[in-house]
Amino acid sequence: MSKTISAISTASGVGGVAIIRISGDDALKIAERMFSPLGKTKVCDFEPYKMYVGEIDGGSFTDFGMCVFFKAPKSYTGENMVEFHCHGGIAITRGVLKKTFELGAIPATRGEFTKTAFLNGKMSLSSCEGLIDMINSESVGEVKAGYYLYREKLNKKIKDLQSELTYALAYINAGIDYPEEGETEDNYDGILAALHKVKSEVSEMISKYGTGRKIKNGVKVAILGKPNTGKSSLLNSLLDYDKAIVSSVAGTTRDAVEGDIDIDGVKFNFSDTAGIRESRDEIESVGIEKSLKILNSADICLVVFDGSKPLDGDDEKILSETDGRERIIAINKTDIGALESIKGDVYISAKKGDGIDSLKKLLVDKTFGGSIDYNEDFLTEERHLIALKDALNALNEAINGFSVNTADLSAIDIHNAWEALGKVSGETADEAIIDEIFSKFCVGK
Repeated sequence: MSKTISAISTASGVGGVAIIRISGDDALKIAERMFSPLGKTKVCDFEPYKMYVGEIDGGSFTDFGMCVFFKAPKSYTGENMVEFHCHGGIAITRGVLKKTFELGAIPATRGEFTKTAFLNGKMSLSSCEGLIDMINSESVGEVKAGYYLYREKLNKKIKDLQSELTYALAYINAGIDYPEEGETEDNYDGILAALHKVKSEVSEMISKYGTGRKIKNGVKVAILGKPNTGKSSLLNSLLDYDKAIVSSVAGTTRDAVEGDIDIDGVKFNFSDTAGIRESRDEIESVGIEKSLKILNSADICLVVFDGSKPLDGDDEKILSETDGRERIIAINKTDIGALESIKGDVYISAKKGDGIDSLKKLLVDKTFGGSIDYNEDFLTEERHLIALKDALNALNEAINGFSVNTADLSAIDIHNAWEALGKVSGETADEAIIDEIFSKFCVGK
């Protein structure tokens, strides 16, 4: 008999409704002792997946709410599950939860409901990762990327690739077991074609990791320029509120000021850095050094020049520091009048907000090569990237050695590729990886 776990599945604090979730063999028995239906149907006779109204026993009090029974195996966890929907509030939810413990349930650990679903084959490991990504998402792009994993789209692709490798292994193993039949030789071209097909698809998935990572984690944008070019004003204009101090005194920004906005469903994280220039001020020099570190970790550099003045040595230094990087050169202070000799990618007035929409569009174009197609297959998890790279290395070994090695040696490389792909779905993932993933969940999920 499995253990029965219980937890509050909604956010803590005051709210209109709270949900207490129970999962395990004794879930319905606990519900029988805690819930008094308003109608004539007894709890033991509840129709699965249907809400019933009644009174919930909270120990020292009674609450009026609802109860629903999810019958195994057609439940979230694959076990019998019960949910109490009571009024939100700290005292009510704690009281109802405490009562479930008194009747035999034990507190659920972080992500234990979802982990149980994974162990019972209700979800793949990648689907579980998509779920936590959706819960923690701060932009539309993160939600869509997480939903791609949650709905098992990546898992299906992985399964298809594993099927191709299984086909290749079947003919190789048949050739090993029955060499007189010549199965491996007869199907040589088909086996090699399957390996090349899997390699091509794995390579394509790996190539999309950069885009997927930016959609999930956000795009790091370093705002660079010498003092008084309007970097702080630009950040305030992008965020549409005053985040950074604006002053005509050079060197006002001594440390990075950060803020983020949503552009086309993707979070862009801006860092307004200290002006990069030669300085004898010890504190300002520390800020400039930090600016250079931010520059090195940025996905894109937003270089700001004062369009009303000719470029000088400090401007040229910034151009040199950002040379070869993804960058946008923004010519600011067009409200004063930009010099025709200063060329840039976009012309703006941070003070008046002119050109800001054009700048936002350019940020998306530079980062993603145009508009973002959320229907594509994006790779968003570093764990998946590592597994696919391992699979690719094994496939290369199999393809390169297929014509020179014996069939059994090639089969080892193909099997290694199959195992590496299985780490994505969780089919071959070790316990430490599984525990780490579910430690990111909240208790009630």
